[in-house]
Amino acid sequence: MQAPQDTKPRWERRKDARPQELLAAALNQFVERGFAATRLEDVAKHAGVSKGTLYLYFANKEELFKEVVRANIVATIGEAEQDAAAYDGPSGDLLATLLMKWWAEICATPLGGITKLMLAEGNNFPELAQFYNEEVVARGSGLFTRVLERGIARGEFRPVDPVVMTQVLIAPVLMLMMWTHSYMPTCDMPPISPQAFMETFISTTLRGLKLDAP
Repeated sequence: MQAPQDTKPRWERRKDARPQELLAAALNQFVERGFAATRLEDVAKHAGVSKGTLYLYFANKEELFKEVVRANIVATIGEAEQDAAAYDGPSGDLLATLLMKWWAEICATPLGGITKLMLAEGNNFPELAQFYNEEVVARGSGLFTRVLERGIARGEFRPVDPVVMTQVLIAPVLMLMMWTHSYMPTCDMPPISPQAFMETFISTTLRGLKLDAP
Protein backbone atom coordinates (compact mmCIF):
# COMPACT_ATOMS: atom_id res chain seq x y z
CA MET A 1 0.00 0.00 0.00
CA GLN A 2 1.38 3.40 -0.96
CA ALA A 3 2.18 5.67 1.95
CA PRO A 4 -0.05 8.74 2.13
CA GLN A 5 1.59 11.86 0.79
CA ASP A 6 2.13 14.89 2.97
CA THR A 7 -0.63 17.20 1.78
CA LYS A 8 0.42 20.17 3.90
CA PRO A 9 1.45 23.23 1.89
CA ARG A 10 5.20 23.77 1.61
CA TRP A 11 5.07 26.94 3.71
CA GLU A 12 3.34 25.10 6.55
CA ARG A 13 5.75 22.15 6.53
CA ARG A 14 8.70 24.53 6.81
CA LYS A 15 7.14 26.96 9.28
CA ASP A 16 9.48 26.10 12.17
CA ALA A 17 12.58 26.59 10.04
CA ARG A 18 11.49 29.85 8.43
CA PRO A 19 12.44 32.35 11.18
CA GLN A 20 15.99 30.93 11.30
CA GLU A 21 16.26 31.19 7.51
CA LEU A 22 15.07 34.78 7.60
CA LEU A 23 17.55 35.68 10.36
CA ALA A 24 20.41 34.09 8.42
CA ALA A 25 19.46 36.00 5.27
CA ALA A 26 19.06 39.22 7.25
CA LEU A 27 22.48 38.84 8.86
CA ASN A 28 24.03 38.43 5.43
CA GLN A 29 22.26 41.49 4.04
CA PHE A 30 22.97 43.73 7.03
CA VAL A 31 26.67 42.85 6.99
CA GLU A 32 26.97 43.21 3.22
CA ARG A 33 24.87 46.34 2.72
CA GLY A 34 24.60 48.06 6.09
CA PHE A 35 21.37 48.82 7.89
CA ALA A 36 20.11 51.76 5.83
CA ALA A 37 20.65 50.05 2.46
CA THR A 38 19.17 46.68 3.43
CA ARG A 39 15.70 46.11 1.97
CA LEU A 40 13.22 43.66 3.41
CA GLU A 41 12.33 42.38 -0.05
CA ASP A 42 15.97 41.39 -0.55
CA VAL A 43 16.04 39.60 2.80
CA ALA A 44 12.88 37.71 1.88
CA LYS A 45 14.28 36.84 -1.56
CA HIS A 46 17.49 35.44 -0.10
CA ALA A 47 15.47 33.42 2.41
CA GLY A 48 13.30 32.03 -0.39
CA VAL A 49 10.03 33.54 0.83
CA SER A 50 7.76 36.43 -0.06
CA LYS A 51 8.00 39.81 1.62
CA GLY A 52 4.54 39.21 3.04
CA THR A 53 5.77 36.04 4.72
CA LEU A 54 8.59 37.99 6.37
CA TYR A 55 6.01 40.31 7.91
CA LEU A 56 4.36 37.33 9.59
CA TYR A 57 7.42 37.09 11.82
CA PHE A 58 8.91 40.61 11.97
CA ALA A 59 6.98 43.88 12.02
CA ASN A 60 9.70 45.97 10.37
CA LYS A 61 13.40 46.17 9.58
CA GLU A 62 14.27 47.48 13.04
CA GLU A 63 12.67 44.48 14.76
CA LEU A 64 14.36 42.11 12.32
CA PHE A 65 17.74 43.65 13.10
CA LYS A 66 17.13 43.41 16.84
CA GLU A 67 16.26 39.74 16.55
CA VAL A 68 19.40 39.08 14.51
CA VAL A 69 21.42 40.61 17.34
CA ARG A 70 19.51 38.77 20.07
CA ALA A 71 19.66 35.38 18.36
CA ASN A 72 23.39 35.61 17.76
CA ILE A 73 25.40 38.14 19.75
CA VAL A 74 23.19 38.37 22.85
CA ALA A 75 22.86 34.60 22.95
CA THR A 76 26.66 34.25 22.91
CA ILE A 77 26.99 36.77 25.74
CA GLY A 78 24.43 34.76 27.71
CA GLU A 79 26.49 31.60 27.27
CA ALA A 80 29.62 33.43 28.40
CA GLU A 81 27.81 34.73 31.50
CA GLN A 82 26.77 31.20 32.42
CA ASP A 83 30.30 29.89 31.87
CA ALA A 84 31.74 32.65 34.06
CA ALA A 85 29.22 32.05 36.84
CA ALA A 86 30.04 28.33 36.94
CA TYR A 87 33.83 28.76 36.73
CA ASP A 88 35.87 28.26 39.89
CA GLY A 89 39.44 28.44 38.54
CA PRO A 90 41.96 31.26 38.22
CA SER A 91 40.57 34.58 37.07
CA GLY A 92 43.34 34.98 34.50
CA ASP A 93 42.30 31.76 32.77
CA LEU A 94 38.68 32.86 32.82
CA LEU A 95 39.51 36.25 31.34
CA ALA A 96 41.61 34.65 28.58
CA THR A 97 38.84 32.19 27.75
CA LEU A 98 36.20 34.91 27.52
CA LEU A 99 38.36 37.14 25.34
CA MET A 100 39.05 34.27 22.94
CA LYS A 101 35.36 33.31 22.89
CA TRP A 102 34.44 36.89 22.02
CA TRP A 103 36.94 36.91 19.19
CA ALA A 104 36.26 33.42 17.81
CA GLU A 105 32.45 33.42 18.04
CA ILE A 106 31.65 37.05 17.24
CA CYS A 107 34.48 39.27 16.00
CA ALA A 108 36.06 36.76 13.60
CA THR A 109 32.70 35.74 12.11
CA PRO A 110 30.18 37.68 10.00
CA LEU A 111 28.73 38.88 13.33
CA GLY A 112 31.70 41.20 13.54
CA GLY A 113 30.10 43.05 10.66
CA ILE A 114 27.20 43.95 12.94
CA THR A 115 29.56 45.72 15.32
CA LYS A 116 31.14 47.48 12.35
CA LEU A 117 27.64 48.46 11.16
CA MET A 118 26.75 49.97 14.53
CA LEU A 119 30.00 51.93 14.69
CA ALA A 120 29.33 53.33 11.22
CA GLU A 121 25.55 53.91 11.33
CA GLY A 122 24.58 54.00 15.00
CA ASN A 123 24.32 57.79 15.15
CA ASN A 124 21.76 57.73 12.34
CA PHE A 125 19.49 55.29 14.17
CA PRO A 126 19.33 56.36 17.85
CA GLU A 127 16.79 53.69 18.86
CA LEU A 128 18.92 50.89 17.45
CA ALA A 129 22.04 52.41 19.04
CA GLN A 130 20.34 52.47 22.43
CA PHE A 131 19.19 48.87 21.99
CA TYR A 132 22.69 47.74 20.99
CA ASN A 133 24.33 49.62 23.84
CA GLU A 134 21.97 48.12 26.41
CA GLU A 135 21.87 44.54 25.18
CA VAL A 136 25.37 44.11 23.81
CA VAL A 137 27.84 46.80 24.88
CA ALA A 138 26.72 47.25 28.49
CA ARG A 139 26.14 43.56 29.07
CA GLY A 140 29.39 42.44 27.48
CA SER A 141 31.41 45.15 29.20
CA GLY A 142 29.76 44.29 32.50
CA LEU A 143 30.87 40.69 32.17
CA PHE A 144 34.53 41.65 31.73
CA THR A 145 34.28 44.14 34.59
CA ARG A 146 32.95 41.45 36.91
CA VAL A 147 35.80 39.10 35.97
CA LEU A 148 38.32 41.84 36.76
CA GLU A 149 36.60 42.54 40.10
CA ARG A 150 36.71 38.81 40.83
CA GLY A 151 40.43 38.68 40.16
CA ILE A 152 41.09 41.70 42.37
CA ALA A 153 38.95 40.33 45.21
CA ARG A 154 40.76 36.98 45.07
CA GLY A 155 44.17 38.62 45.15
CA GLU A 156 45.01 37.47 41.60
CA PHE A 157 44.97 40.89 39.88
CA ARG A 158 46.46 44.21 40.83
CA PRO A 159 43.89 46.71 42.18
CA VAL A 160 43.23 48.45 38.87
CA ASP A 161 40.06 50.37 38.08
CA PRO A 162 37.95 47.53 36.62
CA VAL A 163 35.73 49.83 34.55
CA VAL A 164 38.68 51.60 32.94
CA MET A 165 40.52 48.30 32.46
CA THR A 166 37.47 46.87 30.71
CA GLN A 167 37.76 49.56 28.06
CA VAL A 168 41.48 48.85 27.75
CA LEU A 169 40.61 45.21 27.06
CA ILE A 170 37.91 45.99 24.52
CA ALA A 171 39.77 48.53 22.38
CA PRO A 172 42.47 46.25 20.86
CA VAL A 173 39.94 43.55 20.02
CA LEU A 174 37.68 46.06 18.28
CA MET A 175 40.69 47.38 16.37
CA LEU A 176 41.59 43.87 15.21
CA MET A 177 37.98 43.26 14.21
CA MET A 178 37.80 46.46 12.16
CA TRP A 179 41.19 45.72 10.63
CA THR A 180 40.10 42.23 9.67
CA HIS A 181 36.65 43.13 8.30
CA SER A 182 37.50 46.44 6.64
CA TYR A 183 41.09 47.24 5.89
CA MET A 184 43.32 44.20 5.96
CA PRO A 185 41.81 42.36 2.95
CA THR A 186 42.66 45.24 0.58
CA CYS A 187 45.85 46.76 1.97
CA ASP A 188 49.41 46.04 0.87
CA MET A 189 50.79 45.70 4.39
CA PRO A 190 51.88 42.27 5.68
CA PRO A 191 48.81 40.40 6.95
CA ILE A 192 48.18 40.18 10.67
CA SER A 193 47.51 36.76 12.15
CA PRO A 194 44.43 37.28 14.35
CA GLN A 195 45.34 34.24 16.42
CA ALA A 196 48.87 35.52 17.06
CA PHE A 197 47.51 38.99 17.83
CA MET A 198 45.01 37.67 20.37
CA GLU A 199 47.53 35.37 22.04
CA THR A 200 50.08 38.17 22.35
CA PHE A 201 47.48 40.64 23.57
CA ILE A 202 46.10 38.26 26.20
CA SER A 203 49.48 37.12 27.52
CA THR A 204 50.71 40.71 27.79
CA THR A 205 47.50 41.79 29.53
CA LEU A 206 47.59 38.96 32.06
CA ARG A 207 51.22 39.68 32.87
CA GLY A 208 50.34 43.31 33.52
CA LEU A 209 47.39 42.37 35.72
CA LYS A 210 49.29 39.94 37.91
CA LEU A 211 49.52 41.11 41.49
CA ASP A 212 53.30 40.67 41.57
CA ALA A 213 53.87 42.40 38.21
CA PRO A 214 56.67 45.01 38.34
